[in-house]
Amino acid sequence: MRIKTIVVILITVMLTIVLMQNTEPVTFSFLWATFRMSKLVMMAAVGVVAFILGVLVGRPSRVKKLGGTFIEGEHQREDPNTLSDEDKEYIN
Repeated sequence: MRIKTIVVILITVMLTIVLMQNTEPVTFSFLWATFRMSKLVMMAAVGVVAFILGVLVGRPSRVKKLGGTFIEGEHQREDPNTLSDEDKEYIN
């Protein structure tokens, strides 16, 4: 087995042990509501939400075209004259 697989299995086993040891009900307050639920359910819900947020944040972003005029790589890196006349006036 690869090291990555072993690490994933160990983390999963440790997470399962932690979740199973925290099954007693506790009181949670959210805004104006107070309710009792199992720590297991709350920890699992937080884990699922954190995983979903991690996937959404970790996705690579897509290049958006602005008004249909943006073309990636339009300016050459060697070309030192990439500023518009307005930008040049503003800088000077």
